[in-house]
Amino acid sequence: MIKEDKLLNRYPHRFSLSTSVFLILSMLFGCSPSPEDLAAVDFTPLPVGDWEVSSPEVEGLDSDMVAKMYYDAAKLDSIYSLLIVKNGYLVAEKYFNEGSIDLKSNIQSLSKSYISALVGLALEQGCLTSLDQPFLDYFPEYADQIDDPRKEQITIRHLLQMRSGYPWEESDPDLWEGMLTGDLLSLMVHYPLVSDPGAVFHYSNVSTYFLGAIVARACDVDLREFAEEQLFAPIGTELGVWWPPENNEYPMGFCCIHVTARDAAKFGLLYLNDGTFDGKQVISPEWVHDSLQAYSTGEQLEYVPRTGPNFNRTGYGYQWWGLHSGDHDYDAAIGHGGQTMALLDEFDMVIVAIGDPFWLEDGWKYEKQLKNLVADFIASLPSE
Repeated sequence: MIKEDKLLNRYPHRFSLSTSVFLILSMLFGCSPSPEDLAAVDFTPLPVGDWEVSSPEVEGLDSDMVAKMYYDAAKLDSIYSLLIVKNGYLVAEKYFNEGSIDLKSNIQSLSKSYISALVGLALEQGCLTSLDQPFLDYFPEYADQIDDPRKEQITIRHLLQMRSGYPWEESDPDLWEGMLTGDLLSLMVHYPLVSDPGAVFHYSNVSTYFLGAIVARACDVDLREFAEEQLFAPIGTELGVWWPPENNEYPMGFCCIHVTARDAAKFGLLYLNDGTFDGKQVISPEWVHDSLQAYSTGEQLEYVPRTGPNFNRTGYGYQWWGLHSGDHDYDAAIGHGGQTMALLDEFDMVIVAIGDPFWLEDGWKYEKQLKNLVADFIASLPSE
């Protein structure tokens, strides 16, 4: 689980000066707890399970900085869990409100990054032969219903990059209602394109649903069984509830995978370590690399109101976000309710924050709180 070359980079002292300055300035402006408050915060990993544990100091993180994040987390009504993995070790862990070590939470759109991994595995196994294949090849039953010839140009790659031309469902009440109550596959016919395929980024939930269906059809498998055998089991994790929408054949690829926070951290560690886990290559490093590239950038990524000053979207890959906080660029899987899995390669670190998924409810207020919690912590980290 640990990259040997990264273990050579444990230098706790590199965090001390800038961290101290940050905390002092925060206290002067009245937005930081006292040293006594920080000393009382307990984020010691629970001594159960198969995780190797360590401490922030040993792995090069200032404990006061970590304590500050957990102190702030305890004030949030919606948070369930907060974990930090550094150099392959679990160095901080705490559960709040209804959260627990065994709780399998709905991770919402963080699920999209799992679907991306399944596409990569299908490609490696030869079920899929090319990302540039038209996606309609896998849905012949809808061929004679397509009245926009541009849809015939949409490829699997376009779906992965959210550049298919299909709209963001929450931009229109009718689109949203269609996604919640209808036959999702039929939406490839009924949803109008809002741009040419490949031209512009539009966040599209049904695009991810199509991807899951393509994997199932291309590999002639049950999507859940394929995920369990090819992805979850190899990294020692367990897939919980993952229901299909009513009257739909395939599970919700765009959301609703249920996993524990620890298991989510293992998936993050898999991508942080170039597709390897416990020394075994689970998914190709080329797929991980390609997945974490920025195929879309700029203002088009700001499809919802700004989250916070340190939460800046910089790019979108294959169902993964590129983010920027403070001086740091990093990759992340994020979901409604504030679900966050952040991969910080420069620090060999994974941060997982899981909260109430607010399924079908207006959780934007709480979502911002949880996303900002992680982004503000990352922004406070020193430059290498």
